[in-house]
Amino acid sequence: MAATASRPTACLALADGTLFYGHGFGATGETVAELCFNTAMTGYQEIMTDPSYAGQVVTFTFPHVGNVGVNPEDDETADPVAAGMVVKWDPTEPSNWRAAGHLVDWLEKRGRIGIGGVDTRRLTRAIRQQGAPHVALAHDPEGRFDIEALVARARGWSGLVGLDLAREVTCAQSYRWDEMRWAWPEGYQPQTAPQHRVVAIDYGAKRNILRCLASAGCEVTVLPATATAEEVLALNPDGVFLSNGPGDPAATGDYAVPMIRGVLERDLPVFGICLGHQMLALALGARTVKMNHGHHGANHPVKDLETGKVEITSMNHGFTVDSQTLPDGVLETHVSLFDGSNCGIRLADRPVFSVQYHPEASPGPQDSYYLFERFAGAMAARKAA
Repeated sequence: MAATASRPTACLALADGTLFYGHGFGATGETVAELCFNTAMTGYQEIMTDPSYAGQVVTFTFPHVGNVGVNPEDDETADPVAAGMVVKWDPTEPSNWRAAGHLVDWLEKRGRIGIGGVDTRRLTRAIRQQGAPHVALAHDPEGRFDIEALVARARGWSGLVGLDLAREVTCAQSYRWDEMRWAWPEGYQPQTAPQHRVVAIDYGAKRNILRCLASAGCEVTVLPATATAEEVLALNPDGVFLSNGPGDPAATGDYAVPMIRGVLERDLPVFGICLGHQMLALALGARTVKMNHGHHGANHPVKDLETGKVEITSMNHGFTVDSQTLPDGVLETHVSLFDGSNCGIRLADRPVFSVQYHPEASPGPQDSYYLFERFAGAMAARKAA
């Protein structure tokens, strides 16, 4: 939707004073967050509803954002979690048989700000060169902006380091999940013959991860991020899953690490993704560090060091496990072919493993589904023994 007024109706202010003007859409008002960029060519609705993007405004490098509209099936959680979006071209009318609404209306109803008409190439270069900046994003249909106040808000924001966001995006209470992955022509179907009881810890879990667990034969019970080892073990699980999520893993680790260590004492199979991967690494004695601009996209090559296989993966993380701090007995299994950063670990003597990327997100499109089967296989082997 092109702006009717000649003056800008949205402004993106970086903490260093750099300003980007454009056309506002979605909700009006202001928000402050960290700015990242995502290189995926599809999946903007899944990205905006991914809880891992809490506290972030997403710059989309692909220009055609909004062209397939929105629909209720593609939400990864109930509402958008990302603070806002930056695009090159204003969203157009949707043209897709699955479209049930317009991206602009969807954002407005859910209180998320968008800005179009921005030179996203220039903005992406700035993020890569300077690191993920703190920003203030404002949308005013009349084009009235207090620039000094916006820059001050960006400079005054505390940032993601030391910030525990898992508490803000986790579920309020436990629940069961039985919906499996989408399949033609039935769509989403329930799991009616589960073989394994899995407790999934929700640090900001995406729905499609839970669907993949159900499709692998799991009866899934989801617990809040603050669940204790006693609460997890009381459900007598065959395995424990640690979900994706936002924020600083060291901050979330204050309560997550003791729980994970308590579970590890029972020799249960454990599988972690994204923040769950970082939580497992911390529980095993490693450390995490903040990245310059993180990994965000659906075209990230990751090498399995044990098989030599290269997977095309979906990623979304601003922190990483420092592989140099992995203790004895913890093996590095996957690395990013972009920068060599850690993307997977496992225990040498037990079925405990995790990956940094999102195997459920289908960028390959099925390169990484084997991880869910590996988890199910580990639970089956333990019961058989």
